[in-house]
Amino acid sequence: MQFHRPFRFGIVTHNTNASLDALVARARLAERLGYSVFLIPDHLSDQFDTPLALALVAQATSILRVGSFVFANDFRHPALLAKAAATLDVISGGRFELGLGAGWMESEYEQVGLAFGTPRVRIDRMVEALQVIKGLFSDDPVTFAGVHYQVTAMRGHPSPVQRPYPPILLGGSGKRILSVAAREADIVSIIPRGMVELESLQHIDLADAGSTSLAQKVAWIREAAAERFQDLELNLFIVDMALTDRGDDGADQLAHRFALSREQVMEIPHLLTGTAGQIGERLQEAREQYGVSYLTVFDEHMEQFAPIVAHLANQ
Repeated sequence: MQFHRPFRFGIVTHNTNASLDALVARARLAERLGYSVFLIPDHLSDQFDTPLALALVAQATSILRVGSFVFANDFRHPALLAKAAATLDVISGGRFELGLGAGWMESEYEQVGLAFGTPRVRIDRMVEALQVIKGLFSDDPVTFAGVHYQVTAMRGHPSPVQRPYPPILLGGSGKRILSVAAREADIVSIIPRGMVELESLQHIDLADAGSTSLAQKVAWIREAAAERFQDLELNLFIVDMALTDRGDDGADQLAHRFALSREQVMEIPHLLTGTAGQIGERLQEAREQYGVSYLTVFDEHMEQFAPIVAHLANQ
């Protein structure tokens, strides 16, 4: 029999708030509404600095966990990222979660003169970075000589509150990145292809985002994780939703937005429609079938999704 974790829910802010006060207000609202985690992405454009914004949110809340969704690996040397992550864990009193990604927005790399490289190279760099970061979270000196990073006799400081280290989230859509996540992470996030274009997303690849694809991705994760699969927390990103208290299940609204049929909308686990009770049942079925227990939604869906959070609390 498969073990099922209790549900928990996260908010991903775009971190483009007009002020830091507005960012803090959203985090405090998430905490009041029962969300577990407040997540901030990592970009070089119109956003507050990610580690500093996370530190501010951690100081302004008491039980809400905070995390990166996700740090772009190539923006920081892993030794510097390990120090920032450990510091955030200390500031938050052990409420930090480290989300790390291989980087995807080529225009940002071009703006600051970073080598972009192929997806394989970027993932290779991230895998090496993880070895350095995990080593620096320990109490032992780290010496590492890789293709992309070198560290000599370095001790990590400060030590994170959570031991052996804060939960690490990795995710994506393809087999290789999900397999790496299965072997290296504590939380594996399943994200439909194209999700990276957060604000401009107007199309969902049905072949990649449907229930058959989700089952395939979970199978990849299970195969790569082997005996540690039961220790993994599986995360599913909810792209959009239509919550209703009427007989209408809301599918037409999402079908229009994404140029899909009603049947296709209902086939995509990353889209949710119906009443709070109906959506709750669907998420319970997804947990039973796929092992998904951690759901994340965009900031703009926070209030809309709150009844589902309340409905599934402590389940």
